[in-house]
Amino acid sequence: MSQALPLRVSPLVEAHFALDGGAMFGIIPQPLWERTNPGDEQNRIDLACRCLLVEYADKRVLIDVGIGTKWSPKEVGIYNIRAQDDALKRALALHSLSPDDIDEVVLTHLHFDHAGGVSYLDESGHTRASFPGARHWLQKRNWAWAQSPSTRDGGSYRPADFAFFDHADAPKLELVDGLAEILPGIEVMPCHGHTFGMQIAKITTAQHTYVFLADLIPTTSHLRDPYVMGYDLQPLVTVEEKREILYHAARHDWILVFGHDPVRAFARVEMDKRGQPTAIPHA
Repeated sequence: MSQALPLRVSPLVEAHFALDGGAMFGIIPQPLWERTNPGDEQNRIDLACRCLLVEYADKRVLIDVGIGTKWSPKEVGIYNIRAQDDALKRALALHSLSPDDIDEVVLTHLHFDHAGGVSYLDESGHTRASFPGARHWLQKRNWAWAQSPSTRDGGSYRPADFAFFDHADAPKLELVDGLAEILPGIEVMPCHGHTFGMQIAKITTAQHTYVFLADLIPTTSHLRDPYVMGYDLQPLVTVEEKREILYHAARHDWILVFGHDPVRAFARVEMDKRGQPTAIPHA
């Protein structure tokens, strides 16, 4: 592709929410994970729904869109959804943009905390696209899996979020089959440990390479091998995928983007004397 590379990469937070700390850290004992991610009275830890704005000279791209607003009051309480920026309107306004200005949306996968914000209910209760002028990108395998997920992960896929893509007036959905450069400087890489057909995104600018990790490494506390979420369908696959990404990140000085870390959006990674990955803050 000959078009110029992205000019800017900016993290945006669509909402904060909470999930059970034990589920988020799998086999790791609570006395270890609560050192960095203390739980509330219901044992839930604070998480961000972080998205990424990628700006070209003539194009604007969003990677992931957050948890969305199609939640009952009871569900809002269960997940402690708060500080929400519906369709990222406030965050985009800081960049002199609105949802209508987004040209492309890259969905890492269709779990509700990454793709719930792709649509909303209008005053008549009809589902509408949050970014109506955007082309949407997703792995073909994740689209197929989301139509009929397993009983183990079915609760993470909410058809009310994405079924509207089948409507005649829906934005265009591009289904990607495997590793691909979908836009100049934006490469998607499929990962299958968390769920089948998730994709992480590598964004190359003139200055840096960024990698949006989605749920492969959701927070800086999940860098080490055994720190794998209980939600993952194939935890051993997740470990191998993490090792490969962290090896290249340390070797090539990539900037990692954490989709759920409640505080830190960016970090580089270095290996310590024991060969364990360590997050190095990046402004």
